[in-house]
Amino acid sequence: MQDVDDEIREIKKEIIESRSLVIKTNNLTNSLAADIKSIGKRQADYERRFNWNGAVAYVVVATLSFVGLKLWSDVRVGEIESEKETLARQVQDLRRDVAEQTRQAARRANAEAKAADYYKLIKHRERVAVVEGYDDVRAEQLSRTEAQVFRDTVEQFRLDLSVAAYQAGLGLMRTGRFAEATDKFHEAIRLKEGASHLPALKLQLGRALLRLGRAEQAAVYARQVLGQNVDRDLHVEAAWLLSHCAEANGRLDEARNAIRTILRRWPRSALIPAARRRRAELRHKILKQWSSDSKPPKP
Repeated sequence: MQDVDDEIREIKKEIIESRSLVIKTNNLTNSLAADIKSIGKRQADYERRFNWNGAVAYVVVATLSFVGLKLWSDVRVGEIESEKETLARQVQDLRRDVAEQTRQAARRANAEAKAADYYKLIKHRERVAVVEGYDDVRAEQLSRTEAQVFRDTVEQFRLDLSVAAYQAGLGLMRTGRFAEATDKFHEAIRLKEGASHLPALKLQLGRALLRLGRAEQAAVYARQVLGQNVDRDLHVEAAWLLSHCAEANGRLDEARNAIRTILRRWPRSALIPAARRRRAELRHKILKQWSSDSKPPKP
């Protein structure tokens, strides 16, 4: 009996312990369920945050990619525009070069045609036409050789025409056509100002002007002949002309001084006998003028 009671107590004890264990197990199960629920809630929150973060990251990445693509596109477009402008400028430069080359080729062709026509004039010795047409042909695009040949030829033709005009003036002087002679002399000077015959030409021009009653102008050319050193042999004749110009202008003292200069500087000149006679004539005229004016003559 005692054993039965002990066994019953043991069974009760085990029942109580089993009940406690069930309660503990139930509590642990409830706690585990609460933990699982909390973990599930946290997981759901995490997934929502992850999804939001992923969406935001996608949007950010997409935005950055778009901005980067836009910036790269702008840079590339700028480079292309710059290259386009550079190419456009190069095309314009090339077009200008082509146009300039075309114009130069046309000018050169025109210059060659004019040079050929001008050379024909030179070949046929058309001196007047060559001299008159030189300024026009010189403005063309000539080669260096053509320009040099034309310049030398024109200078020679100018000299020839100047000499011809000078000789024509001398011929007119001999026939007493002094006005026409002065025109020829002026033409000779215009054609070749640096010619070696210029002193003789100016001397003859002064004589023609004196015969026309233009003593002042004649005296200018006489002084120019006296001041040159190209042909010193003409100095004495220029002084003789200057004396006559001064007498024509009523300056007898100046005329006599010019004669004295001849006698002093060129004592072996062929004009010395005539100069002595002229000095006496001028002295007589000065005395006559002094008598009329009642003024003493200059020594």
